[in-house]
Amino acid sequence: MHFALVYSRARIGIDAPLITIEVHLSNGLPAFNIVGLPEASVRESRERVRSALLNAGFEFPARRMTVNLAPADIPKEGSRFDLPIAIGILAASDQLKCEALDHFEFIGELGLTSELRRIDASLPAAMQCESAGRKLILPTANAAEIQHFVSATLRAVDNLGQTVALLQGEADPSTIPERTETENGSTGDFADIIGQHGAKRALEIAAAGAHNLLFSGPPGTGKTLIASRLPSILPPLTRQELLESSAIHSVAGNPVNYRANRPFRSPHHTASAVSLVGGGSHACPGEVSLAHGGVLFLDELPEYPRKVLDVLREPLEAGEITIARANRKIRYPARFQLLAAMNPCPCGYHNDPLHECRCTPDQVRRYRNRISGPLLDRIDLFVHVPRLPPGSLQNTTQEESSELIASRVSAARERQFQRAGCCNAQLDASGLREFCPLDSNSRDLLGKAEARLGLSPRAQHRIIKVARTLADLEGAASISLKHLSEALTYRQMPA
Repeated sequence: MHFALVYSRARIGIDAPLITIEVHLSNGLPAFNIVGLPEASVRESRERVRSALLNAGFEFPARRMTVNLAPADIPKEGSRFDLPIAIGILAASDQLKCEALDHFEFIGELGLTSELRRIDASLPAAMQCESAGRKLILPTANAAEIQHFVSATLRAVDNLGQTVALLQGEADPSTIPERTETENGSTGDFADIIGQHGAKRALEIAAAGAHNLLFSGPPGTGKTLIASRLPSILPPLTRQELLESSAIHSVAGNPVNYRANRPFRSPHHTASAVSLVGGGSHACPGEVSLAHGGVLFLDELPEYPRKVLDVLREPLEAGEITIARANRKIRYPARFQLLAAMNPCPCGYHNDPLHECRCTPDQVRRYRNRISGPLLDRIDLFVHVPRLPPGSLQNTTQEESSELIASRVSAARERQFQRAGCCNAQLDASGLREFCPLDSNSRDLLGKAEARLGLSPRAQHRIIKVARTLADLEGAASISLKHLSEALTYRQMPA
């Protein structure tokens, strides 16, 4: 009886559970069976592994082979198990002599000529392999992609033959190529935006406290342009946020973020609910998870179907999304900042003195009703972006730069993290009581606003959080009446 045991990692969301690959060779008619809940792509590895072994100069055993992927209750998908299955066959047939096989883990897809190809979700596997105290052997393309995070435990290989030589001490791992980081598209500068000081002020507040914001105004007033400048004033991702964000993008098959830039996702308004929150046959992450730690920008907000927008309500509160399947649940982080823009009506010129609105009151009402009240209640700042006065574009006054605004935003966020360990938008009820007390005048003002505007408890909490951010931007130790007054001005939906 010939037996070998090899370790690998599966992919379940951003988790990478350990998979033990048991290979058993026995007498009988030649056969090659894979058991342990393999999906079609894993069963197809039989042909890839057979061709790779033969083309690499190894013998394919004419024996009865059983490959068990344990534990059997975890679904196995993808081509990531090709390499460990091939190594297990070589070890079980005594073609590979390695006493320390249990010190390694393997992932990688084999080509028919035994070359190793890149796979998705390599970063979660590498991080959990490092935590287990083992070394990970994987394709060079994947090693180049994730070496910034776990380079010490990676062993990059180009093909099956090099993997065997590495395990037998006959060769060194491949040199991991230098990562070629292309420059991201320019995020622009606030100095390029003429006027619109109210909208820029609101965006600074939103950036400082990670608040949700909605711009409303006629077409051509700069709503999308101003929103696109938000990344230029946001502080970089923390180490933990960078790891989570990079793991999500690795699972999605996207390039991994090395520069700690906060994600800025802007899906088209034809996007489906599944594309926003994630799902599909393999439960891939959606836009809300790809925006984790950054911004989800929804332009032309009412053009999204209402049922699509309503799927954002739970992740906006919980900061994560859970995708349920018949045999498992997959959780993805989804703590993002919502930034949206809309016109006041279908034609865009409602209450515009320079253009005649062609919409009937019923059309305006239906247009705005596409956004549900519960979703609007989760937005902290409502800002009208008016048309610029005539001659504004010829103004030569120097506007504030993104660098200057970003310094104020970073200082405000630093105060928040020193005080509460999170941004103001993420404070819970106990954090509000501890860090956002109101004086008697402020409480009276908030009570009057509650009665006049019909504010929900959630809306009142969000107003207090915005007021706390205004105090942080000013460097004030406590919330004053002027901070609460300004926060209330951002609460009403523009007409």
